[in-house]
Amino acid sequence: MAIKNRREADRLLRTSQSRYSRHSQQTAMQILIAIHRLAETGAGRVKTLQVQGGEKRLRVGDFRVRFTKESGDSGNAGQDQENEGVLNIHTVRNRKDAYR
Repeated sequence: MAIKNRREADRLLRTSQSRYSRHSQQTAMQILIAIHRLAETGAGRVKTLQVQGGEKRLRVGDFRVRFTKESGDSGNAGQDQENEGVLNIHTVRNRKDAYR
C-alpha cells in the first residue's frame, strides 16, 4: 500500500490543495506524509468508525482522513513479491466538518 510514484504524490497534493486551498501547503504535506506512512508501515492514529463498510479514520492534527482498506490479491501467492493492499481515501476534512 504505497504511493507508487512521484507523479501520484504530486496529483494527490494538487487535489488536496485545490479542494482545500484555504489551508497551507505545509498542512497538505503533513496529511500526505501521514497517509504515506500509514500505507507503508501501518503507523498512525487510526480508529475504526461505527459505520458499515469498515471505514476508518486517520487523525492528522485538526484533520481527519476517512478511508477504507482493501487487502491484496491472493492470486499471486506463488510469487516472491509482497502482496500489498490498497487504501481508498474518501475524504480529508477538518475535524469540525469530518463527521457531518
